[in-house]
Amino acid sequence: MKLLGQLILALALLGTPLFAAGADVALLRNGFSIRHERREVIGSVTRLYLNADSNGYVDVPTADIDSFEKDMTAPPAGAQPQPMNEVINAASSRHHLDPDLINSVIHAESGFNPRAVSPKGAQGLMQLMPQTSSKLGVVNAFDPSDNLEGGTRYLRELLERYNFDLIKALAAYNAGPQRVEQYHGVPPYYETQAYVAHIIRDFNRKKLAERKAAGLTASSHKSPARHGPVVKQIALPDATQSSPLNVER
Repeated sequence: MKLLGQLILALALLGTPLFAAGADVALLRNGFSIRHERREVIGSVTRLYLNADSNGYVDVPTADIDSFEKDMTAPPAGAQPQPMNEVINAASSRHHLDPDLINSVIHAESGFNPRAVSPKGAQGLMQLMPQTSSKLGVVNAFDPSDNLEGGTRYLRELLERYNFDLIKALAAYNAGPQRVEQYHGVPPYYETQAYVAHIIRDFNRKKLAERKAAGLTASSHKSPARHGPVVKQIALPDATQSSPLNVER
């Protein structure tokens, strides 16, 4: 028993703990950072758990981690969260995008769950990968305001990249710009094509409902700008289809 007690004490005095509780930020040597709820050292890698229930994690070579810091982005105790529609409207206004489009993207990405983590490690409302979050300056991808700011800015950058072709921008948001450029349009992945079709249908539904409420016909091309454009209706694509789809200007 005495030997066991000495062994436990020796392990407790070692520098790096096997587990760390609480929200921290891992600062990587390449300049990226990854927010995580806890971490675990497994051999030569450190596993960063992205949420409290351990459903999502990222394995990072321990040698690539420079240091850890406490996450200082948590709201003060007792602070009231900003209503979601206000956060969406603010981010959309800053990046000159239709808030209905951002709502449709969030609906497809996370179902409005700010704590959502995909099997691949994408985080938050707009499902940002940790590497993308770092490049966009998103410190806490689980903070709705921070996540929406980064995701909305990224979508705006993609729209500018593809000359405001919404279909290509959405495909790039889902599958990556390199795939859109490889296939000169929507890549032949059923997941990506279904994703784009889902967002377009949802966005169109919102725009047509606005026009109907205003007493305008859905086919009118002279409706006020506040109602936003309606994208050409598209059916759920065939899994083998790879031709680009165009947005009505």
